[in-house]
This record gives sequence, structure tokens and C-alpha cells, in this order.
Amino acid sequence: MSDRSTDTPVTDGLAVTVENVAERQELRRLADETAADAQAYLDALTEVAAGSAPDTAIPVLLLALSQTSVAGARLGAISDVVPSERFEPDAGPDPDVDPVRQNLANLFHGLDDYADVVDPLTNHEVVRASLVDDLADVATELAHGLKHYRAGRIDEALWWWQYSYLSTWGVRATSALRVLQTVLAHLRLDADPDTVADAEFEALHVS
Repeated sequence: MSDRSTDTPVTDGLAVTVENVAERQELRRLADETAADAQAYLDALTEVAAGSAPDTAIPVLLLALSQTSVAGARLGAISDVVPSERFEPDAGPDPDVDPVRQNLANLFHGLDDYADVVDPLTNHEVVRASLVDDLADVATELAHGLKHYRAGRIDEALWWWQYSYLSTWGVRATSALRVLQTVLAHLRLDADPDTVADAEFEALHVS
């Protein structure tokens, strides 16, 4: 990781440069809430990937992603978290999400690919994206932060969750959420089969 800050003492997993006690408590509460939301998302994703209840897979993921996005929005709304160490400590190997990814690929066969915009502000290029990859990437980033959190490195966990939300998983969660909502809308509103077929064809044949 890049050089981020000068070394500072830590109290309760938070840099003591956060002098205001109320602010330190608020950051700790934010970390606890984010950790709970991250674990809930990982549990939901694992449950869906197991394939035990395919009929509820989309609603379950829709709820889990929505809650995770709220957690990310809270992180994005606060000032930049400055960790106590200049370089990110080694958190050890991240959990292997490939089995979950493969099971999700089987579950969402035919619905995985969708059309996405690289950047709605600076790059309007339309590219092919993957719902399964989005879901798995969000899980990877959240799980990495959880390792820091459970090791007592609270400021490091907050830094990672905030940084990765703004750089990667926030965008992927938002895109996946829209895809799931669109699928659910088609199912619930009983859209014209020809219209749905045309939309799916266009999404799967993005040049």
C-alpha cells in the first residue's frame, strides 16, 4: 500500500490523534455497525450460493446489498479515516470466495452478464459486466476489512472499508443492486416476454 500517514499511538484500535472522545466513540460505533453489516452480507451470499432456496435468492441478495450500500454510504459521508500506521499491516490471506463465485455462476446462468457504463461522468463507454463478479468482489473487500477489525485494528478496518468503498466495492454494489432490482421488476411486473427477451439479447451482445 502507499504511504498514508505518520505513525501515531493507538487507543482501543483507534489513533489517539482523534482527540475528541465523542468522535472516537462514534468511529468505534461505525466500525461495529459496518462489521455487522459486512458479516450479514457474507452470510447472505453464502446462503444464496448454497442453492438451498433459489426462489428467494434475488430478494435476499437485494436486501443484503441494500443494507451493505447503506453501510458504505455512512463511510463515504464522513471525513477520511487516517490509520495509525504508514503502511497497511499484513492481515493474512483473504478468504477464498471462488467456490461461492462458481456456485453463484451456476445459479445465475443466463442472467450474469449485463451492460454497464465505465463512468457516468467521465467515460460513457458501455462495457459488459458480471453480476456474479460484482457480488464476489464486494464480499472480498468486506472480508478483508473484517480481518483487520477482528484483529483489533479498528482504524485500519475503517480505512480499508472507506477506501475500497470509494474505489471499488461501492460502484460494484450499486451496479449489482440495479441489476437485481431490474430482474425483480421483470418478475413481479410480468413484463412483455418479447421486450424482456430483446433487452437480455442487447445486454448479452454489447460490442
